Amino acid sequence: MTAGRDVLTAADLRARIVGGGDSGAVAGGQILPGPEPAYGDHRLNPDLITHVAKSPGREAAVLIPVVDHPAGATVILTTRTRSLRKHSGQIALPGGAVDPTDDSPEAAALREAEEEIALSPALVEPIGRLPRYFTTTGFRITPVIAIVAPRFELTANPVEVEDVFEVPLGFLMDAANHRQESRIFDGITRHYYTMPFGERFIWGVTAGILRTLYERYYA
Repeated sequence: MTAGRDVLTAADLRARIVGGGDSGAVAGGQILPGPEPAYGDHRLNPDLITHVAKSPGREAAVLIPVVDHPAGATVILTTRTRSLRKHSGQIALPGGAVDPTDDSPEAAALREAEEEIALSPALVEPIGRLPRYFTTTGFRITPVIAIVAPRFELTANPVEVEDVFEVPLGFLMDAANHRQESRIFDGITRHYYTMPFGERFIWGVTAGILRTLYERYYA
C-alpha cells in the first residue's frame, strides 16, 4: 500500500465538479446528467462491446460517499456479506437497483446507503454524477458523487454488509495505486482494475467506477 497523492479535501472535489462547469454537476438544485461516453467493464475488454450493447440493462445506482474530514477526505466502502448469492465478500460502494418508487438515481443511492449502512440522508449532499457504468452482468450503474458530513454513526446491515470502512480519497485518486489485472472467467480472460489497500482488495466494478472518478477529475 502506498500513501497516495497529497491529501485531498471534499472542498477540492466540489470545486472540480461544480466550479469546473461539469454537465453532470448540480445546477439550480437539480442533478443534471453528464454526457454518456462508454464507461464500463468493456473498456478493458473490447470483445464485450457487442454483449453490453445487446444487454436489456437493469438500472442501478451507487453512492460515492466522500466524507468531509478536516484532515482529508475519505470514501466509505463496504464488504458484502459472504452469504450473498452474488458478489459475496467483495468490496463495494453502497447502492443497488433503482426501484420504481425511486424518483431518481440519487434517491435510489441514498435509500440503499441508509438500508445497508444506516447512513442518514440528512448528512449526505449529492453534488454530481459520473457517466453510467455498464457491467457484463447487465447493470447500468449511475454513480452519484456526494459529500458526507463526518457526524455519522454507521451500522452494517448483516443481511447485506459484513464490514464498513473508509479509504483516503488521496489514495484512491493516485494512479500509482491502480493496477490492471486479469483472471479467467468461464474460460475467457477478463481484464479489470484493482486498488489494493492493505488487506482490502478493491477490484472489478468498484475499482472501475473509482477509476472513472479519477479519469474525469484527477488525471
